[in-house]
Amino acid sequence: MPAHGNPDTESISMEVPEVISQPSVVEQHGVEPVPEGERTVGAKDLFQILINVMINPNLILIGGLGVVAGLSFWAAVAAEVIGVLIAFTAYAIMATVGVDYGVPGIVSTRAFVGIAASRWVISTIRAISSAFWFAFQTIAAAMGIVAALNQLFDVNASLILVSVLFAILQVIVALFGYDSLRWLSKAVFPIKVVILGYLLYVVMSHANAEHDPLVVFNWSGTEGWNWPVFSIWIGVTVAAWFTQVTDAADYCRYCSSRRSMWGATMSAAVLGILCSAFFGAYAAAASGATEANAFVYIPSLGVGSVTLALLLVLLVLDNWTINVLNIYTGGLALVNLTEKLGRFWSTVVVAVAGTALSLVPALVTNISGVMDAIGCIYAPIVGIIVADYVVVKRWRIDVAGLYDPSGPYRYYRGFNLIAVGWILIGVIIYVPLPATALPTVLVALVSGVGYVASLRVFKPTANSLPGQEESLIYTMP
Repeated sequence: MPAHGNPDTESISMEVPEVISQPSVVEQHGVEPVPEGERTVGAKDLFQILINVMINPNLILIGGLGVVAGLSFWAAVAAEVIGVLIAFTAYAIMATVGVDYGVPGIVSTRAFVGIAASRWVISTIRAISSAFWFAFQTIAAAMGIVAALNQLFDVNASLILVSVLFAILQVIVALFGYDSLRWLSKAVFPIKVVILGYLLYVVMSHANAEHDPLVVFNWSGTEGWNWPVFSIWIGVTVAAWFTQVTDAADYCRYCSSRRSMWGATMSAAVLGILCSAFFGAYAAAASGATEANAFVYIPSLGVGSVTLALLLVLLVLDNWTINVLNIYTGGLALVNLTEKLGRFWSTVVVAVAGTALSLVPALVTNISGVMDAIGCIYAPIVGIIVADYVVVKRWRIDVAGLYDPSGPYRYYRGFNLIAVGWILIGVIIYVPLPATALPTVLVALVSGVGYVASLRVFKPTANSLPGQEESLIYTMP
């Protein structure tokens, strides 16, 4: 991988439209690059942000769902870890765009699929998936909050009411922007680790013999490591994180160097998913594979009020740290589509949509089906943008061109037809593939290879970046 210095984006001429007035106390940067002087975030801060993302109710629930689906304890853990390693390879590659150029990830997709395709297709898909993930995380945590409230105060709280109130609480921090995310991650991470460790101890030390570590570690399930089931949960995890690849630069555009980004990103991914998968799978196996949600199962164990109170604190903090990022990145996706709204108001729109979706608890019950649909769309997108960035453009993009409607990324009326064509081909290939073929991974590879091969065959007009004479940026005539 070539080492590129951060360009001075303040000196690059670009046209960014005026936006609706934003509150002065919130982050002001939207689609425009973060100036080099403001890219000061180090590995520690990024690690804390990302590991908070990786330790969350959704990933904990997926670990439990794997066990309930029949996987052995270790198979459920391994499926999530393998899925994250696959997805984060693509994620970290695209995060370098943020480090090198300070641009949002969704804006960088203009270089790969065309300015119009990025704005109208990729941004729309990403904003919708951000709202979905926000609602999914909110509902999963609200289920645990309702169970804990029932045990603490003997009240049957409304799941929908709790979900909506919880959603509003989470939105507040996301509206303030990146600095609030960094502050929240620093404050919350040690508290989350302590409480999660304590809750794991509560489950392990319960009087029920099925909770004994030796019993859980030897839990074989009804399917064990059976590939047809194992592959489904690898695919679920890959699909979940492929939705984040177009946003990877959002977390890293304030970073100071590639080295700190790679180290923080991969270490946070591995450690975080190990914690989430282990905790979720352990609680599910201890329940005899009768309950997938650890935060619903723990209150049913007859634990004391202190444990229930800590569970509530963990759910609030855990969901807060992940969901503010869902809304933050969703807002950046929407501002790529409607630049005049600005980051703040775009975030408000996505937050309203996510809160509305929180009224639909059924979102949690069909996660594998939803992930299959998401994988169908994101697999070819991820394969193409990674292949274009690494193989075709050789880790370089023309930042000014991202904002120039008549520049190198106009392609054909704003659409890179070869990229769009391969996205459609990828979706068609994906649909009939069985889960055992790992369609999300396979289609990403096929789409990326097919896209690069098509460029070699059709040989569109090529423009070179300064100092990059051998690396081509392809445009349609």
